[in-house]
Amino acid sequence: MHLGFAGKINIYYLAAFMVLSAACSSGDPDKENLNTTKGQADMSIGKKPFGTLSDGTAVEIYTLTNSNGLEARIMTYGAILVSLKVPGRDGVLGDIVLGRDSVADYIEASPYFGSIVGRYGNRIARGRFKLDGEAYTLAANDGENHLHGGIKGFDKVVWQAEALRHNGDAAVRFTYLSRDGEEGYPGNLSVTVTYTLTTENELKISYEAETDKATPVNLTHHSYFNLAGQGSKDILGHELFLNADFFTPVDAGLIPTGELKSVTGTPWDFTSPHTIGREIARVDGGYDHNFVLNKEAGKLSHAAAVYEPDSGRAMDIYTTEPGIQFYSGNFLDGTIPGKQGKIYHQHFGFCLETQHFPDSPNQPNFPPTILRPGDKLSSLTVHKFSVR
Repeated sequence: MHLGFAGKINIYYLAAFMVLSAACSSGDPDKENLNTTKGQADMSIGKKPFGTLSDGTAVEIYTLTNSNGLEARIMTYGAILVSLKVPGRDGVLGDIVLGRDSVADYIEASPYFGSIVGRYGNRIARGRFKLDGEAYTLAANDGENHLHGGIKGFDKVVWQAEALRHNGDAAVRFTYLSRDGEEGYPGNLSVTVTYTLTTENELKISYEAETDKATPVNLTHHSYFNLAGQGSKDILGHELFLNADFFTPVDAGLIPTGELKSVTGTPWDFTSPHTIGREIARVDGGYDHNFVLNKEAGKLSHAAAVYEPDSGRAMDIYTTEPGIQFYSGNFLDGTIPGKQGKIYHQHFGFCLETQHFPDSPNQPNFPPTILRPGDKLSSLTVHKFSVR
């Protein structure tokens, strides 16, 4: 049963990297440069220096603010979302993403806080794959496996950036050229990631990529969220809904077995909202699994909803991607200092990474992740915030 279902999904997603629905493309910002501006609907964009790397490379940080006071700060190092302030039920703004205080801190230690990860987000078994008859070897930076693009993935490079405006929304477009052979991947890959803060209290993240040689690509965003406020308490009381009837079971190294398993009767069933902590004790090590979203290929659709009862903050996630990786902050242990002196203990943040499935280059029944010359990867994820 599962193999047949997987085969069907493979067909549905064959064109997922090539075409977006009209709903996705309509959200792309124009090319007007707005390094610092304040205008329509009190949208504002600011840019400031945010430190330098050891080689002298300058890092900048952009601040996007909408008419409702929501604020997103993103720096050019790793295209990292450094902070995201949204109001609670009481109207008070709270920073809901984990992170660090300076560029030097992120370089010293960061479990991908707020970053764009690639060239391949998530894991590739044993750091190996074959493509068009040629074998490729990548860095084994997660035990024997390859994780989030390798030793120096997209989270550890400085991106080029420009501020934009579109229909009253504030945006920053980041670009990066990943050279042929970087971290072992084939092809020169041109990547564009755009963060847009809308007047509707949405943070949109859109992705585009093109290559001159066939290569696996799986881009995602890696914020650790805590809707109660970063560093305030654990996330086990957050209520979670995942629009997924199946998930991909994993082995001891967190590599998918290739099966698509029904969530019914398992701790992975979030088709009816309940707290993250309700069943977590039944999951060895905590949640770190890919969920197969109930959706059509390339169509922007509802993937997840999270609600934090004390603050009243709620977040809905929409995506064109086929999967979402739910990670419950299992490896946070208080050893990496957070922002403003906060301590991040285990389960003090959760990730919901919209993406293709882990180890897809080695899993023929999974939606394909190979981008070829002449094709264009396009993807969109929307985080919409509200209060109850």
